[in-house]
Amino acid sequence: MVVTLLTKRGCTACEQAKEILGRLGHEVPFELQIIDLEEDPSGRKLAAEHGVLFAPGVLIDGQLSTYGRPSERRLRRDLLAADGGPR
Repeated sequence: MVVTLLTKRGCTACEQAKEILGRLGHEVPFELQIIDLEEDPSGRKLAAEHGVLFAPGVLIDGQLSTYGRPSERRLRRDLLAADGGPR
């Protein structure tokens, strides 16, 4: 499973998302890709394609999970669902 985190410099919610994903990585295995929305054209393209209005944006296997202030509960639920359900 690949989780893509769309971030921007100086974003406190982006740092929170990184911390949450770090914790959740111990529960559900995934590869984390971090893409800067301001510096990487592919990040801007992904944000536009998925309707990410502001950072951070989280995509799980190319599907939008959430954007904005991250929710650990929601991210856990979405990761578990993408991984085939609760263990």
